[in-house]
Amino acid sequence: MKNHIDRPITLGEFIIENQKDFEYAQGELTALLSSFRLAGKMVNQAINRAGLSNIIGKTGNENVQGEHQAKLDVMANEVFINTLRNRGVVSGIVSEEEEDFISFDNEINDSSKYVVLMDPLDGSSNIDANITVGTIFSIYRRVSKPGTPVKREDFLQAGTKQVAAGYLTYGSSTILVYTTGSGVNGFTFDPGIGSFFLSHKDIRFPNAGYTYSINEGNYGHFPKGIKKFIKWAQRIEKNGTRPLTARYTGSLVADIHRNMLFGGIYLYPQGTSAPNGKLRLLYEANPIAFLTEQAGGKASDGINRIMEIVPKDIHQRVPFLCGTKSLVELVEKFIKEV
Repeated sequence: MKNHIDRPITLGEFIIENQKDFEYAQGELTALLSSFRLAGKMVNQAINRAGLSNIIGKTGNENVQGEHQAKLDVMANEVFINTLRNRGVVSGIVSEEEEDFISFDNEINDSSKYVVLMDPLDGSSNIDANITVGTIFSIYRRVSKPGTPVKREDFLQAGTKQVAAGYLTYGSSTILVYTTGSGVNGFTFDPGIGSFFLSHKDIRFPNAGYTYSINEGNYGHFPKGIKKFIKWAQRIEKNGTRPLTARYTGSLVADIHRNMLFGGIYLYPQGTSAPNGKLRLLYEANPIAFLTEQAGGKASDGINRIMEIVPKDIHQRVPFLCGTKSLVELVEKFIKEV
């Protein structure tokens, strides 16, 4: 009798086996996600060698957001743009690091039905401290006619129109998490083999959450409803415990990934130094909201469902709450009461 050795399934195998879950599956999904897989490997290698390759620290420049660019911001942006362009699978992109959308004007890319919006390196201010950073991406089916250059309206779509979204985390291990609207799955990179393997199948937010992630240094500027929630989270119970524990890294993907696995809520409200909130709707809030809802959680701006907001600008900012459904609804209740 032959012995069979079980092995984990690779990302490529998983995508092919689940093509039926992608409404427009004609091989494009495989190519798109393969682009992020390849670029993620390259960024992972660069981050692991950053201290040896003289690519830590700042460039001395600011991006369109007015934020100081890290050298790895620039590197990651170039890697993802070049990989997506060279694969010929998208007709254009929006990046946090670029002032306007980029159109890949050539016959192959113009014929693509898809556009990508991304934050190439989320949490880059943490790089020099060796704290987990990540990449966030969102994929849409374009509204303009394939075969022509992309237009602004191809990117200015509500989050409900996303066909896929995901993120990569670069930390103690490199993990790619994505959804196409049929659940959320995570794949861990094995550097020895050079492949991503399924490690987190059908990720779901736990029914109860135990952590909250917010930059409490901005407490004095928070709306009253947010302050009320924080006071609730910090109150001392009769048994000496508190309802929630604070966990905040300043890296969106790191906080979201932890909360998705163990239960919790992430908050970046309005009323901080950014009057409309700090996170960008199209390439941070929307993809994370899509993943959150597919994992059984909830995402809102405190009043409205994030994915129903119709964007007006490619770098539009929004207040953002997401995580365990009961906690998000509690914050919404506090906001409504004041």
